[in-house]
Amino acid sequence: MALTLGPLLLDAGIDLADALVIRHAYVKEHEDSGLQGIHADSTDAGILEYTRNQSTNTQRFPAVPPRFWAVFIREGGDQARLWSVVENRGEVSNDGVRRIFDVVESEQMADLRNRLVIGWRSPRTWWMRASTAASYPVVGIADAEPVPFPGFDRLVLEYAQLQAVMREHRYASWRTALASVVGIYLITDTRDGRQYVGKADGAESVRQRWSAYAANGHGGNVELRGLDPSSFRYSLLRVFDPSTPTQVIDAAESHFKVVLDTRRHGLNRN
Repeated sequence: MALTLGPLLLDAGIDLADALVIRHAYVKEHEDSGLQGIHADSTDAGILEYTRNQSTNTQRFPAVPPRFWAVFIREGGDQARLWSVVENRGEVSNDGVRRIFDVVESEQMADLRNRLVIGWRSPRTWWMRASTAASYPVVGIADAEPVPFPGFDRLVLEYAQLQAVMREHRYASWRTALASVVGIYLITDTRDGRQYVGKADGAESVRQRWSAYAANGHGGNVELRGLDPSSFRYSLLRVFDPSTPTQVIDAAESHFKVVLDTRRHGLNRN
């Protein structure tokens, strides 16, 4: 049985009743407002700006658009490639000609951006309800382009990025690098600046330790339970060869807890 768009939307946690599927085409200017259109070299910011501007004519765009918009870019006459899924947070202005929505890029289907290509059966239709587009065929899913590992001393990850690193094929080299070392890491809660110094040692590599954080946000640490991991930032303070004696790693961990004062003013309890 051929793969269709519907199961991919559902797998990403998108309710078909609460989503639109949009196909943008390259145009010189926006049809209703005269605003600049998009082209092959448009930036993500430019495409997002184009997407958030919609007509006040409810025959052209829904009066109450749903929460998620899966945005595709026309490719050929009867295909479309996924640009991104955006979350609609509501209308912010309306001048009688155009409506502007507060839309932000979502993590839904992030691993399929620029990879997923679907067939588009209605060439004259540029948007439709997801429940209608659900039956559109998946033409192909391109291999993810590898992302070069930046190096241990330049590695800084937000929580959503950490989850992607531990899951997506394009970060395979990152997982290999993190599996090759043990060491001391830092978690910063960007909401209040509090920090947590932790370690990966013995048989547990940095990759294994951080996989636990990606899975549940706290990795089993009592100090982090109950906190929202979406504001966490992860970085490495020092890495060691896995053969390094445990006492050397323990000493380094204690050193950074003192230097950063994470016992009194951070999230470390000991």
